[in-house]
Amino acid sequence: MEIARPRYMEELIAKKDNGLVKVVTGVRRCGKSYLLLNMFRRHLAESGVASGNIVELAFDRFSSAPLRDPHEFYSWVTARLGEAGTGERYVLLDEVQLLGRFEEVLIDLMAMPGVDVYVTGSNARLLSRDIATEFRGRGDEVALRPLSFSEYAAARGGDPQRAYEEYSVYGGMPAALSMEDAGEKATYLQNLFGEIYVNDLVERKTIRSVGDLEAVIDVLSSGMGSLTNPKRISDTFKSAGSGKGPGPDTVRAYIEHLKDAFIVEEAKRYDVKGRKYIGSPFKYYFCDLGLRNARMNFRQVEPTHAMENVVYNELRSRGLGVDVGVVTRYLRDEEGKQVRQHTEIDFVCNKGDKRCYVQSAYAMPDAAKREQEETPLASVDDSFRKVVVVRDPVVPRYDDAGILVMGVIDFLLDPDSLAM
Repeated sequence: MEIARPRYMEELIAKKDNGLVKVVTGVRRCGKSYLLLNMFRRHLAESGVASGNIVELAFDRFSSAPLRDPHEFYSWVTARLGEAGTGERYVLLDEVQLLGRFEEVLIDLMAMPGVDVYVTGSNARLLSRDIATEFRGRGDEVALRPLSFSEYAAARGGDPQRAYEEYSVYGGMPAALSMEDAGEKATYLQNLFGEIYVNDLVERKTIRSVGDLEAVIDVLSSGMGSLTNPKRISDTFKSAGSGKGPGPDTVRAYIEHLKDAFIVEEAKRYDVKGRKYIGSPFKYYFCDLGLRNARMNFRQVEPTHAMENVVYNELRSRGLGVDVGVVTRYLRDEEGKQVRQHTEIDFVCNKGDKRCYVQSAYAMPDAAKREQEETPLASVDDSFRKVVVVRDPVVPRYDDAGILVMGVIDFLLDPDSLAM
């Protein structure tokens, strides 16, 4: 099935002919190739671009192996551009990190009059270091993620509540959605993690101890959304009984590799009132919940942590910067002495000069739980929107403190649910 990706298509179309190299990044198998070589290519054709003015190549195919040499590719692509007719010419390149000296080649293509370049890549370094450094601001990222819940639900159809239950277990990898059998989905996700992601990291980063890498992945998977840091993870191995395991520097390097491959993301802690970052420890979330669950053999699918990861991914898919909020309050104890209390806001979300606060509460069955979840939000004295997301369907409503409470399905399906 073809799954609509409207956010990303709109972003690609808005960036068309802007003089920059458009770089579609994202975890492997999240749909980058299809977005660029099928959906966007179709848009070009429907916009009147002649087929001869569209040059495309997928570097991960065996037939393209000779063209991974930069000189061979440059001769090939310039010949085809020269054969194109009048009008704008579009170059679409899939998995461009496999092309040798790709930065230099792309800079040359970008400088050609009337040539618009689009590429995909599965490595964060492709943008964060290589393009940012070599292109000096001439690379423009489109960060593609696995399916959001709204994309998933629209493609699946049927009851949104049932769709959410499936999504929180099997995630939003496009191929998994197309499979009807639960066992088939599970096997696909487990193989994807082990045979593609882990093997790719081992090969690309020349990792010697695969066991240590997998152990770090397992700790992050088990502690999804919990505060941790490389030293804590390293100490976990040493306290397990053997006294051995990767040191903090090695753990830190493995986490960076996982971030580079878009498998996990790091949320920093932010002092809301002090307006500064606190530093370690951090929280780690998986780009796709199905991948995380597959890593755990679908044993630890806690609904509270799952919903928190789903909410985090939705916030990121909306283009928001997301931090973990820390709010410091000063109270009086029974003896009248001032004591300091730290409370946490799950997500502080920023986009430009706009901000909102989001608490993933799962359930608030009584007044005590409601107070626990809403107190950190009520302690923030500003006018930005404050939202508590709960699992069960509720009529969206504001309380006396101006805090909006809404169900997770409404939050996920309504693109304006935050109204920043």
